[in-house]
Amino acid sequence: MPLASPVITLTPGEEELVFSMAGNGLSAKLAVILHADVVGSTELVRRDEKLAHARIQESFRSLGGVVGGYSGKVSELRGDALLAEFERASDAVCAALAFQSTQAEYLAQLDDDIRPEVRIGIALGEVVVADDTVTGAGVVLAQRLEQLAAPGGLCITPAIHEALPARLPLQIANLGPHPLKGFDHEVEIYRVSLRDGEILPPPETEAPVVAAQRHIPVNAVVSGVMLLLIVAVSVGYFAWKPTAEPVQSPLIQEQEDYRPSIAVLPFNNMSGDPEQDYFADGITEDLTTDLSKISGLFVVARNSAFSYKGRQVDVRTVGEELGVRFVLEGSVRRASNQVRINAQLIDASTGGHIWADRFDGALADVFALQDRVNRNIVAALQVTLTAKEEKQFSRVETTVPEAYDLLLRGIELYNVYTREGMVESRDLFQRAAELDPNYARAYANIALTHATEVNFYWSEDRDESIRQGLEFASRALAIDDDIPQIYLTRSILHLSQRQHDAALAAAKRTIEVHPGYADGHATLAFISSYMGRYQQGLDSLAFARRLNPQSTGVYLGIESRILFLLKRYQDALPRAEESVQRNPGFDGYRLNLAAIYAMLGRIDDAEWAVEEALTINPDLSLAKRRRDSLYKDPKDIDHMLQALRQAGLPEDN
Repeated sequence: MPLASPVITLTPGEEELVFSMAGNGLSAKLAVILHADVVGSTELVRRDEKLAHARIQESFRSLGGVVGGYSGKVSELRGDALLAEFERASDAVCAALAFQSTQAEYLAQLDDDIRPEVRIGIALGEVVVADDTVTGAGVVLAQRLEQLAAPGGLCITPAIHEALPARLPLQIANLGPHPLKGFDHEVEIYRVSLRDGEILPPPETEAPVVAAQRHIPVNAVVSGVMLLLIVAVSVGYFAWKPTAEPVQSPLIQEQEDYRPSIAVLPFNNMSGDPEQDYFADGITEDLTTDLSKISGLFVVARNSAFSYKGRQVDVRTVGEELGVRFVLEGSVRRASNQVRINAQLIDASTGGHIWADRFDGALADVFALQDRVNRNIVAALQVTLTAKEEKQFSRVETTVPEAYDLLLRGIELYNVYTREGMVESRDLFQRAAELDPNYARAYANIALTHATEVNFYWSEDRDESIRQGLEFASRALAIDDDIPQIYLTRSILHLSQRQHDAALAAAKRTIEVHPGYADGHATLAFISSYMGRYQQGLDSLAFARRLNPQSTGVYLGIESRILFLLKRYQDALPRAEESVQRNPGFDGYRLNLAAIYAMLGRIDDAEWAVEEALTINPDLSLAKRRRDSLYKDPKDIDHMLQALRQAGLPEDN
């Protein structure tokens, strides 16, 4: 039966390759293909051959890194063009736009005319690999699309357009049908860009779970017909669908490749003593942390789940607001040295119970009790543990119950985030470490209190706090190298020493150890913001928010400052205003807001924000801000000080 679809005209060489591959029994596969090249590369080389080649290579190294980060594979790199392969359309499009954003920042810093602008085309089609060379209709179509894209732009086919989830913050324009070289019929083209003021989702931390690919054999008898089918699929004339439909589920589960998503609500304190709240909260936090280390689960961060503490809520509402499919709730009863944990797992989409159980034991066995709760959840959700995760489940962090109790008391005080609370929490952590000198988590938390004081300028002796923070982090590391707070502490303290590369490495290590640690991703954004890595900062914050949708004002403060540095003042304003509302006692956030007001011409508001900051900290001045600056690029602090000068911050105090 004839096919009413466009066909591609092959050169004799291409025909020979296809029939040769068919004769050798090679198979084709459906893939998302990204093709990129540098606009006017010949002219760039003519102007300055050495510099042009260096910058083109640097651009493609950057693109290759982004491709890998979004689960893609660079198949070929030749001169001024790059070919990459993806399993998902969303990964390819996000990778292209993330790179274009980074490339635009890079080009903006150049002060000459050797500017490698990259254009990209993305298509869905069949490809065949022979002698490490990728060829096929999908490659040809992606290349044709790339040639239609504007410098710094992206074009896609209808098939890619249809495969993109609606949640992505994209602006898509239909450019209409276009004739393409080698195609019998015109192909509809779409131009894709990021919506103003929006940010892209970051790369997934785990490999995507996808429907099985269809491998279509190519042989000499049917090769001509297969080429028709290949191109028909490539340009969107036939809708390709996976063999199995994904289960319908709430927002975050869809975003997380259908990993079960869960929130652990604060367990009720059933001890009859309100002063035991810290213990129930600590058990909740530990369950959250342990579950979030399982790669097969998506777990909402503690801060977001604890926003429901003390409230009577419908789990279906929680699921909707936090974007999760499952909710764990329960209670803790502690009597002397005995502990009882009641827990129930609920399907938030229906309100139905998955399981409920009671776990009794001695305080000394509290980690075994938590282990039993977690294993029930894993079994109920049919999650497979890796060998490392299995080992983590069986680990006992201390054999001294009193040390664990002191640690939980300290965490409660630390989470208040006040100068006094920080000192009191450190005292409790130190007492825990004295009871158990091998308690790595106690040392890690001591280190974290020092880092927090340094970060918020609460320390009376900043150099001594840095020294002690690094010392206690090293003590913890010598006992257990799998505690993310160790590396988070190091990242903050290295930044305070203006050791930017060490700070970045430590921040990255934080999320390598614990990919589900929301504050780890936020810290990576914080470090990146001081190194001029603005897009990386925004991407890390976006992922932190997915883990912690009701995040603290700290996330907003970081984001508003990055947007200010990008001169996106209007976008920065609402974030800065909300960060001040949530953290009214932080003078730094008020100065960020003042700088934004000043650059928007709202001088009265800027002056008021400066006065409020000076009320909190009378020692603030332009000279002090310059002395304390952590920015790697002097232009960033100059930018900030220029705005604060307009806002009325005094030169010196």
